[in-house]
Amino acid sequence: MLIPHYLHQLKLCARNRTLTTAKSLHAQIVKLGIAQCSPLANTLVNVYGKCGSASHALQLFDEMPQRDHIAWASVLTALNQANLSGKTLSVFTSSNGLRPDDFVYSALVKACANLGTIKHGKQVHGNFIVSEYSHDDVVKSSLVDMYAKCDLVDSAKAVFDSIRVKNTISWTAMVSGFAKSGRKEEALELFRRIPVKNLYSWTALISGFVQSGKGLEAFSVFIEMRREKVDILDPLVLSSIVGACANLAASIAGRQVHGLVIALGFDSCVFISNALIDMYAKCSDVVAAKDIFSRMRHRDVVSWTSLIVGMAQHGQAENAMALYDDMVSHGVKPNEVTFVGLIYACSHVGFVAKGRELFQSMTKDYKIRPSLQHYTCLLDLLGRSGLLDEAENLIHSMPFPPDEPTWAALLSACKRQGQGQMGVRIADYLLSSFKPKDPSTYILLSNIYASASLWGKVSEARRKLGDMEVRKDPGYSSVEVRKETEVFYAGETSHPLKHEIFGLLKEFEEEMRRRKGYVPDTSWILHDMDEQEKEKLLFWHSERSAVAYGLLKAVQGTPIRIVKNLRVCGDCHVVLKHISEITEREIIVRDATRYHHFKGGKCSCNDFW
Repeated sequence: MLIPHYLHQLKLCARNRTLTTAKSLHAQIVKLGIAQCSPLANTLVNVYGKCGSASHALQLFDEMPQRDHIAWASVLTALNQANLSGKTLSVFTSSNGLRPDDFVYSALVKACANLGTIKHGKQVHGNFIVSEYSHDDVVKSSLVDMYAKCDLVDSAKAVFDSIRVKNTISWTAMVSGFAKSGRKEEALELFRRIPVKNLYSWTALISGFVQSGKGLEAFSVFIEMRREKVDILDPLVLSSIVGACANLAASIAGRQVHGLVIALGFDSCVFISNALIDMYAKCSDVVAAKDIFSRMRHRDVVSWTSLIVGMAQHGQAENAMALYDDMVSHGVKPNEVTFVGLIYACSHVGFVAKGRELFQSMTKDYKIRPSLQHYTCLLDLLGRSGLLDEAENLIHSMPFPPDEPTWAALLSACKRQGQGQMGVRIADYLLSSFKPKDPSTYILLSNIYASASLWGKVSEARRKLGDMEVRKDPGYSSVEVRKETEVFYAGETSHPLKHEIFGLLKEFEEEMRRRKGYVPDTSWILHDMDEQEKEKLLFWHSERSAVAYGLLKAVQGTPIRIVKNLRVCGDCHVVLKHISEITEREIIVRDATRYHHFKGGKCSCNDFW
């Protein structure tokens, strides 16, 4: 009677995740001399795994004189649950020729999925196919999940189609795979076919769309889910839709979702609060982001980092540094993203010594290996500060091969610092060694050569742009006014308020020419046309129309918030500075690479975009 009693008690511990009770029962079992009983030993391994103590599970497993398939499956599952999937594979490798059963195969596939090691995953799949368990639908469901997570959606679909009785896991994994890969129609079609949809099915589709950049589609599905009255018992779907608001900079929708978070009682959830901080920062409302942060009872490294990065992106370098000091004083260790935000913040205000110190602190104090992104941020800081030789030396000393954006950043710094000779040398190298994919690189090359009167190379740079068929996406800008979002496309002249917008922009242009001697910089127009036509194209850039519309329709004195899908061109950057001074209004623009706060004729990016 002892063994059934302890088995029952241990299963309760596993269900309730009560580690202390499990340890007490384990001690009693050892004292009674029945610890070597296989059912008890296997159950103990499983309990320790369920209670989040993989180390105890592994220790007990190592002490077992004999291990059956249940023991192996239990310890491998415990390691997976503890996010020790690498250990899962290494432990199995030491199994001395164990022939896996269906449970072991599922654990191995899960480990490969978590690690993204598709090579090992295919090996496990191959062994599974020739095994006696090759028809097991549970293992196949795990394979679908693995291939979907590794972006091999067609492989996932082939396994999915072979499953005789498809469970919720396989349907959800397949929908998620299609959605994450941007295959919208296939994701929707498969989702409609799910026999019984639950919250996790909806979440898979929504989060997949968000990850593939299809925020509007995610919103549409989320609204449909709300209409279907699906109970939101898990906040993950809310985190995904908040992320969609952040990516779209949809502050009005973001506030509405925030209200739903509060209404459902998830506002105390740490990862939801972290997502809200990121969302408000990306919607240019750093004050709201700070407010969320200040109300959090528990903060993790993501909480601190989200606000630090948000402040850095908006040019609030001093605040970002102060928050970092506060974070360290609270005993929270920064991560890789924290340092990206900090060094980026230093570059906006020229904190060279502080930036170097932070870069060195990554390795020295926190054993974090700098990535290419960290090197690029430091390069940006050095370039802005005129330390071009040090910046170039940094490129040559990096443990990574420098890419096009890295060299383009140094070239941009040369242009800004008036180092024409160095700029031409780097431009020659960039043009000969790379096939630039970013149109702005060609603009930069063209301007560098033009400043040195190398007109033949100017023509070459512009010709290569056409030869390589490098094309800019159509530019558009959105502006939120009175709870509505208006979108403008470059060159668009069909808006109902086009005459009012045209009239206001002409007034601004005349005032800029009179006050500041403004002359349109047509070097940003790559098309082969006369100067008058180029000026006309500049005039109808989408961000100008959006700003004019905002000034016409927004409440007097409120900031104008613009989101642009491409980078703001140099001429529009000058124009927006002037408009902010003329109108005495703050204009906040989030473009493809950074945030610009135009106020009083100045920009938070210090004219380095």
